[in-house]
Amino acid sequence: MTNIPETGRTPRVQIRLIVLQILVLSLLLTLGGRLWYLQVRNGDEYAKEASGNHVQQVVTPAVRGSILDARGIPLADNETRLVVSASRTDLMKMEDDGKGVLTKLADVLGMKPKEVMEKVRLCDAKTPQPCWNGSPYQPIPITDEATPKQALQIRERGEDFPGITAEPTAVRRYAGPGGSNTAQVLGYLSPVTDAEIEQAKDTESPYLRSDQVGRSGLERTYDKELRGKAGVTRYEVDNLGRVIGRAKSDDAQPGANVVTSIDARVQSVAEYELNEAMKAARHEFDKNTGENYKADSGAVVVMEAKTGRVVAMASNPSYDPNAWVGGISGKDYAQLTGKKSNYPLLNRATQGQAAPGSIFKVVSTTAAVNAGYPFNGRYPCTSSYSIGNQVFKNFESENFGPINLGRALEVSCDTVFYGLAHNEWKKDGGTKPKKNANDWFFKTAKQFGLSKKTGIDLPSEVSGRIPDRKWKQDFWKANKDAWCKAAKKGGDYIQRLSYENCLEGNQMRAGDEVNYSIGQGDTLVTPIQMASIYAAISNGGTLHRPEVGKAVISPDGKQVTELQPKVNGKLPMTKKTRDEIDEALAGVATRGTAAWRFGGWPQDKIPMHAKTGTAEVYGKQTTSWFATYTKEYSIVMTISQGGTGSGASGPAVRKIYDAIYGLDENGKQNKKKALLPSPQTSLPKIGSDGSIDAPKIEPYAPQKEEPPAEQELAAALPASTYGRRD
Repeated sequence: MTNIPETGRTPRVQIRLIVLQILVLSLLLTLGGRLWYLQVRNGDEYAKEASGNHVQQVVTPAVRGSILDARGIPLADNETRLVVSASRTDLMKMEDDGKGVLTKLADVLGMKPKEVMEKVRLCDAKTPQPCWNGSPYQPIPITDEATPKQALQIRERGEDFPGITAEPTAVRRYAGPGGSNTAQVLGYLSPVTDAEIEQAKDTESPYLRSDQVGRSGLERTYDKELRGKAGVTRYEVDNLGRVIGRAKSDDAQPGANVVTSIDARVQSVAEYELNEAMKAARHEFDKNTGENYKADSGAVVVMEAKTGRVVAMASNPSYDPNAWVGGISGKDYAQLTGKKSNYPLLNRATQGQAAPGSIFKVVSTTAAVNAGYPFNGRYPCTSSYSIGNQVFKNFESENFGPINLGRALEVSCDTVFYGLAHNEWKKDGGTKPKKNANDWFFKTAKQFGLSKKTGIDLPSEVSGRIPDRKWKQDFWKANKDAWCKAAKKGGDYIQRLSYENCLEGNQMRAGDEVNYSIGQGDTLVTPIQMASIYAAISNGGTLHRPEVGKAVISPDGKQVTELQPKVNGKLPMTKKTRDEIDEALAGVATRGTAAWRFGGWPQDKIPMHAKTGTAEVYGKQTTSWFATYTKEYSIVMTISQGGTGSGASGPAVRKIYDAIYGLDENGKQNKKKALLPSPQTSLPKIGSDGSIDAPKIEPYAPQKEEPPAEQELAAALPASTYGRRD
């Protein structure tokens, strides 16, 4: 028998021990590495996450500041409503994605289930409105019109409505004082998006997920001032979600109030009279098209002549901005954006552009004088003007004989401007322009501020267009291929026009320049541009940047930041030329094309200046323009497919002036009834408690009396001027 030493081990046992040691060492190394990764490599990140898991934030939205008219009357403010909201995060945790809960909620609210479900779906490229374009992590409002009974049902049956809240909440209100709407000027709100939160996170004014932001109008321009700063309360909680302490609190800071230069009373008059003028135009027969005028859209601007501040701005068709409060419905959205809506969200005072017709002649008159033609020279006002085999007719083929430029403005003689523009075209080299062509008619228009934005404090303004030689060349390059494809030498009008444009659409032809001289052809302007120009003529030649915002005042009224008027430039005319044009425009109102609309006007007390315009548009009815000014105000109105200048727009502009100055149908002034005979200069007072000292406002009541009969006016005016409605 062999004896084995006690200390000896078999090779098999030794191998097992070595393997075990290796495994233990590997495990220790793995645990150590993982511990290093968690505590050293990613320690800060996990520490932050752990801290976040134990701190919960409760956000208190800031009360948005009010938008006030010049006297302190709220145009946009806030009111408390019962808002029913849904937490999409909670709904998505349910087996049916919350459809059952939303169906029951629809029944309580008296809404259709589909309508409620559309409210909580997220917007993307494939999802049509209505949908939620805000953050998916914030409560989504279903309605802001819940009754106390409905709110009580939801709160008492919380187990039936998980993720649904019904709380009193301050929501935006567009008050519409005095029947005014002011929709396109004020704009509307909608929830902030994740992209906007990310973009603004490092700025001075970051967004919170609960924020509503301005999407258009003043709500957008002054969003930072109006929004205020939301309050955030941070609670320390344990891993079961129980509050164990209060970490930090930042109180909500309400937004500032924006005071505008808008006068709610004048705004109400402007909106009413524009709408009435459009309705009246639709009852007028257009002999050119054989049907009544469509009068499908229009705009009017009332501006302080000495500052450029906007007193009223109306755009038609319009809409109710309250439709956006609490989330817009699918039906309302379709009505505002559908093909048949005629796009009421568009502000036609700043975003609508059209050929100006004869109101452009103040520009052409200035260009002619600057080019060396004497204002009081004699220029033939013939019934027509021929260039080659093309004949350009004067309005209704009128012939006034040799007249000066002032009289040409009064009677709106087209052929005078045809001749001047044609002469300058030939001097510049015609279709083969000189290297340094003067191009007086185009250069002067740009000096008047046309073809560029005025800079008004409203978003998405358009610039209009002055079709000079550079524009012609660029436009030809962009459209040459399409023109050449549609061209046919002996085809219909469009085919023949395409043929000409294909070959020489980049050339400034004589017909282009003479058409341009009377505000026709490819020229485009906006009502705000023309209101600025006529205001500048009134004030002596200063082009102001139009402004709607007048001051920003803190919620307690202690901090006031006035927004001073800014100057865009000077009109390119001497004082002598300005005075001569000023006198001629007064003649338009007393003995020219607008005289039949200003019968009985107190010209000796409140000098009126005017210019009528009727712009032809291919394939459409004529556009009506009426541009005017007094010492205090400039008013410009336009109606698309509305007919003639003084015929369609003239009566409405006259009634706006009557309301502003307190004039009756005979021109007698009652200062007690005058809405704003001189511009508002003082700012409204805001108390330390946020109260606003604002006067009451009554709805606009138009005068029932009719203006003097046209037959009476006809007898008082020369036969050649009465009925002239250019």
